[in-house]
Amino acid sequence: MFDIRNSGLILAALAAGSLALAGAASAQSVYDDRNAHTLLISPEGDILDYVPEVGEVVISRDRMGRTILIDRMGNLVATEIPAESYYPPRDRGRNGSLPGVYDPYQRQDPYPQRGWDDDVTTASIPDALPGDQAPLDQMPQDMPYGGPDLPLPADNAPARTVTPEIPVKSDLSRLEITALQVFLDREGISPGVIDGKMGQNVNKAIVAWEQMTGETLDPNNAEDILERLRLSGGLAIKNYTITAGDAAGPFVASIPDDYAHKAQLPALSYTSTVEMLAERFHMDEGYLRELNPGVDFSIPGTTIKVVEPGPVKKGNVARIVANKGLKQVFAYGEDGSLIAAYPASIGSADTPSPSGTVTIERIALDPGYTYNPKVNFQQGNNTKVLQIPPGPNGPVGTVWLALSKPTYGIHGTPEPSKIGRTQSHGCIRLTNWDATELAKMVKAGVTVEFVE
Repeated sequence: MFDIRNSGLILAALAAGSLALAGAASAQSVYDDRNAHTLLISPEGDILDYVPEVGEVVISRDRMGRTILIDRMGNLVATEIPAESYYPPRDRGRNGSLPGVYDPYQRQDPYPQRGWDDDVTTASIPDALPGDQAPLDQMPQDMPYGGPDLPLPADNAPARTVTPEIPVKSDLSRLEITALQVFLDREGISPGVIDGKMGQNVNKAIVAWEQMTGETLDPNNAEDILERLRLSGGLAIKNYTITAGDAAGPFVASIPDDYAHKAQLPALSYTSTVEMLAERFHMDEGYLRELNPGVDFSIPGTTIKVVEPGPVKKGNVARIVANKGLKQVFAYGEDGSLIAAYPASIGSADTPSPSGTVTIERIALDPGYTYNPKVNFQQGNNTKVLQIPPGPNGPVGTVWLALSKPTYGIHGTPEPSKIGRTQSHGCIRLTNWDATELAKMVKAGVTVEFVE
């Protein structure tokens, strides 16, 4: 650790990266940040938009050995990263130009709008509402950036071995864990909701990714994770401006628990803009609010911070394996290679999932739900058949893949943050976005094998 006042150095921010100045005088130069070798990034993921005054900050190192700025209260001000990590290759044209510079060779947007093919149908499905009585996994709290006096990690420190059953106690910061989750999500190996926390879903995703690629991913090697993230499409967090359409909805005031009351609603829509946006960007709703403190998400034109999960995974899935013990679904191609993996809630002791192999019979988008107590279960005091309207907050979410065993299916959920941490009434429950992605890669006749 050393003090800026004694070093005669000052790190320029928004438009500079790192800058050495002779003497201890405060100064600021106007730089083109896109030509800088390094940049200072705030804890929120932005380029630092001011030059710290001499004496306001100290220069130190975090646990990963990176240069950081810390104020006199011990708060992280900025972290120095390579400039190319902030401006990924997909933002450059054929001649290396960056956004805002005309480039006749600029390629088309690699992330087209997501849509559905015309052969996906809707239907009304009898099914059971997944139970949510089981507690959430206990996840470790965020590991903050190291302070000025924390020692640097040893160069020969062994990499952690990751297994699905043993949670990793990560040395990464909250934003670095977010980067890990976003990278896995982009690879088609879903960590569930992106919330900046380590847990079983992230563990399982790391192991599945290693099985898919044959590579090793150290969940504590921030430099490696950030480089992989850069190559997969750039920074994990981006700015997004709320549109009039986002704010318009349609929304419902609340979602009742009683099925009879659900049946009276025109649709089981989102309850707010923030809930809708959290699902769109694969985020935990609480984490989206944390990244945007004090923001009113209902106002069009408001710029917020969201994660960038990237494009949907594509491929032709020939076989699905639902692992009950791992609470994870694996999708394989015709050649036997792993295409995607998703955390899942699969059955319970009272209402177990099927055993053996079944097949997908049909695919439904935005399905309604037929509640029949004689076929499904007893919900409250409801003894009659009820037609529950469709919507993301419906009992089966936005997708239904009907299985050849009656009343069983693979479907979405109104509570994505509980996926993989609670049990269902026998079906395979995924987040709405994971169920949608999987539905795009399957067709009727694909086998689903249940294993312990």
